[in-house]
Amino acid sequence: MRELTLFTLFLIGLTACSEPQPPASPPAANEPAVQASTRSAPNPDRNAYYGDLHVHTRYSFDAFIFGTRATPDDAYRFAKGEAISHPAGFELQLRAPLDFQGVTDHAMFLGMMAAASDPASPVSKIPVMKAFADAKTVAERRAAYMGIRPYLDGTHHNEILDLDVVKSAWADIQAAAERHNDPGRFTAFIAYEYTSGPESQNLHRNVIYRGNTAPAIPFSRLDSMNPENLWDWMDAQREAGFEALAIPHNSNGSNGQMFALTDFEGNALDAAYADQRLRNEPLVEVTQVKGTSDTHPALSPNDEWADFEIMPLRIASTLASEPDGSYVRQALGRGLAMEAANGFNPYRFGLIGSSDTHVGAGSFDEDNYWSKVGTLDATGQQRGSVPLDQPNADGSRFDSGYYHYWSASGLAGVWAEENTRESLFDAFRRKETFATTGPRMRVRFFASHDFEADLLDRRDLVKTAYAQGVTMGGDLMARNGSIPKFIVWATADPGSAALQRVQVIKGFMREGQSQEQVFDVACSDGLTADPGTHRCPDNGATVDLTDCSITREKGAAELKVLWQDPTFDAGERAFYYVRALENPTCRWSTWDAIRAGVAPRPDLHATIQERAWSSPIWYRP
Repeated sequence: MRELTLFTLFLIGLTACSEPQPPASPPAANEPAVQASTRSAPNPDRNAYYGDLHVHTRYSFDAFIFGTRATPDDAYRFAKGEAISHPAGFELQLRAPLDFQGVTDHAMFLGMMAAASDPASPVSKIPVMKAFADAKTVAERRAAYMGIRPYLDGTHHNEILDLDVVKSAWADIQAAAERHNDPGRFTAFIAYEYTSGPESQNLHRNVIYRGNTAPAIPFSRLDSMNPENLWDWMDAQREAGFEALAIPHNSNGSNGQMFALTDFEGNALDAAYADQRLRNEPLVEVTQVKGTSDTHPALSPNDEWADFEIMPLRIASTLASEPDGSYVRQALGRGLAMEAANGFNPYRFGLIGSSDTHVGAGSFDEDNYWSKVGTLDATGQQRGSVPLDQPNADGSRFDSGYYHYWSASGLAGVWAEENTRESLFDAFRRKETFATTGPRMRVRFFASHDFEADLLDRRDLVKTAYAQGVTMGGDLMARNGSIPKFIVWATADPGSAALQRVQVIKGFMREGQSQEQVFDVACSDGLTADPGTHRCPDNGATVDLTDCSITREKGAAELKVLWQDPTFDAGERAFYYVRALENPTCRWSTWDAIRAGVAPRPDLHATIQERAWSSPIWYRP
């Protein structure tokens, strides 16, 4: 195991953002590849790229109601490092540009709210839409929206839907992606959101296109609330030349429906369902502003880090969301069980994060958090982190909404040969992806029966790992009872906290039951995991809640280990994925409180441990 100083990683980060440089020499064994600032030959060892595949602008019906006027062009300018305006009037800017982004406005009523608010538009003359033309405030726009809610079930929306407006907005979204796509430097994906939500049960998907063209009009919930019909449409469009994939998100708010044991109509799952779902949905969004969907304390009672940024409600409601069937780790386990019993597995997906911003700009940093819904949650009081000036009628001191559950998260990480649509999309397809809650940590994960003990110290580590093994998203086949070796490698974000520990999450089938186990496989500060509990001792890193300062001398800039599963059974189906944890830092709500000169809200976590997850590797006996 080797640790680099955070200062060294900081210098590496500066190099990545400097003036154009000649092509870099191959990285040393202790230096994960950093993308060059100009287009160069593809890197066969692959580079880490960071992006956001979940961004809403003025064309989304709800974002417009929240006061958002940012265009797709504005969203791409933000992703590339420029400042844009928040609906409440302040500036939004990243601390470092992204490598890729997709604008994913809601397909249903795409562009319609903006058109309805324009008195010159024919849409504003439609009686039920006229309220938008007259609306001057968010409250008036929300009231106008309530008037069209009965049309969202797909039965008589044609009375108010203007397809010319939808096509125009869709064309502008595509044109903006083309304007900002810069192969080798920045990738802009053509994309949109399919927004199915029966009974506020979130079944939303983001649809991402590989190429520079897309169908004339996107498939929306107005066409069908059933995601399986989206897959049918995607299959047909793929045959017509439009290659795309869909990414489910906010499974935590699905009330158990995202990873159910039956299809949308309640029928038992079968191999055809699994094949179609995997063909269209190789990835799932595990973290975003509306919380993290890795796991839940009720599903993982032996995981001390399961209670992390839990959003307990269904989407846009105060209805409780059932955890069973709503979280990614359980779904991976359900997939193992189905494969063992029936020979198919619909839940073999890789992991990404993204923001789900509705102001055209993702908020990824706890100390610079602007939440999600524009003028509705632009201040600490509005999002429930700072007491109200006057108590509520029931005496409570904080806003009674649900914004306090939300998170400054997340980002999609991708290992790809170069920063182009084709290379990144192909990485999505093979699931060589990882997710972070905002910090730009890097995670690599390989498995093989052939890795030698000295591999971590070799300059050809990555090349050998690809040649001899499989990486995240892949399958490792059994070999004569051999115990596989895993390369687990995490690197800290030099602009964030140091790493505390790196873990491997194992899911496995034993005695007909899906089970899980958490292993701390690499500890910071020279510490060693207890062989009985498989846990690192606490490294002593703390947070001063008066100013959010942290213990800088604790933690690691890099943790890397060659690991074998001490509980391995060659006959058991299993999946493995990495979770890397930073030292504790202040949650955004604590930052809000400090800046307001008040104590942090007592029923919220004052600190969090930012984290990253790799996609799984599946072991097949």
